[in-house]
Amino acid sequence: MTPGLFLSLDGLDGCGKSTQCRLLADWLRGQGFSVCTCNDPGGTAVGDQLRHLLLHHRGHLQLRCEALLFMASRAQLIGEVIRPALEAGTMVLSDRFLLANVVYQGHAGGLPVEELWQVGLMATGGLEPDLTMVLDLPEELARQRRARQEDRIESRGTDYHRRVRGGFLAEAQRRPERIRVIDASAPVEPVQRLIRQEVERVLAARPRA
Repeated sequence: MTPGLFLSLDGLDGCGKSTQCRLLADWLRGQGFSVCTCNDPGGTAVGDQLRHLLLHHRGHLQLRCEALLFMASRAQLIGEVIRPALEAGTMVLSDRFLLANVVYQGHAGGLPVEELWQVGLMATGGLEPDLTMVLDLPEELARQRRARQEDRIESRGTDYHRRVRGGFLAEAQRRPERIRVIDASAPVEPVQRLIRQEVERVLAARPRA
């Protein structure tokens, strides 16, 4: 059996990830694929508790503690959900993955980027998405699109989120074989078409069963 394809979407909060993940999953199912969707952090009983702590904890979290809590949630998600799905030949679509750690706690927060990659790959057992699509949007526009109360990380200042955006773009430039940038400033449907084109490109390059 050919292992399933592992895809992730990432970007600033407000870039449209959740909507685009849903539309992409519906399209893939329409193409005949079995699809598993998940959120990172979260997606398991342990992960959901860690997600609540990370996004809504009212006290101060040390940045390294924050980074490692994300890693712990992801390790549980890999073991319980992602790896079994891939081994069963299912397509996995994750709303965020390790790249978010590298960008939010590394590029924006100041932790060593290469250390985050190394610890992150240890937490996932070396598993990475076959393709990560970064939905790119200026910070000001992303903030305008967030139509809800901001969580603990979203409430960080403008300069922080500008560094986040810069981190996503820098990592995409460093790793173009795995990370592709999608202009998310357009309406939903044109953005979805660009996402599907990237997925079709990766699917076409995979060996057939």
